[in-house]
Amino acid sequence: MGSRFNQRDQKRKVNKIYNIAITVVSILIVIVAVSIFLSDDGTDTEKATTEPKQTVEKDEKKKVDKPAGKEEDTDLTKEDEDEDSKATEEGTEENTEDGTDTDENTDTNTDTNTDTNTDTNTDSNKDTNPDADTEKTGDAELVEVEGSGDGNVATTYTSESWKPVGTEQSGKHTTSFQKNSVDWNEMSKAIAHGAGIDQGNMRLWWLQNGGSPNTAIGTVSEGDNPKTFRVYIEWVDGSGWKPVKVEELKTNDKK
Repeated sequence: MGSRFNQRDQKRKVNKIYNIAITVVSILIVIVAVSIFLSDDGTDTEKATTEPKQTVEKDEKKKVDKPAGKEEDTDLTKEDEDEDSKATEEGTEENTEDGTDTDENTDTNTDTNTDTNTDTNTDSNKDTNPDADTEKTGDAELVEVEGSGDGNVATTYTSESWKPVGTEQSGKHTTSFQKNSVDWNEMSKAIAHGAGIDQGNMRLWWLQNGGSPNTAIGTVSEGDNPKTFRVYIEWVDGSGWKPVKVEELKTNDKK
């Protein structure tokens, strides 16, 4: 009886161990199954989340690729423009060279014409005035004439453009050599006009009668300039004194 009881007791213990083992295994199986299920849901969720991202990235790539294509088109356009600019510049350089040649030809023609005209005008003047040299002083055209034979005279000239300088006097004219008189001042003005000197800067070295009541001769220079002039003037009734001849002297004989 005792041995049987012990065997039963051992069987019960073994059964309990089996039951406990089976329970532990069942719990492990459930845990593994739950973990697998949860892991599958997570993977699906990641896939679902990843696909929209990939789609968005693809769309963004497409959008980015389009400007890249535009940049390529722009680069091609720039290259075409650069080629056109080079061609234009080459054409401009050719035209510039042609223009330079034209300018050179124009300059050559101008120089030739100028030389020809100058020679022609010079020859014409020489033919017209074979015995007289012409020069211009201010607005007066001076014509060199034959001198009086005075050894102190370097040049003698006259001008048709000389006019009377005007007068404040009326009635019968009487020449006056009184300094600073009206007639004296008007004679000084006419002498300055003939010598081509500013009256305010003129030095009157000598003023004398010219051999008749209505003529006078003045010897003058300009400031400190050593060049001296002997100016012949005559009276024109109602118009004043007028220069008629000027002699440029070698030295100032009245100094």
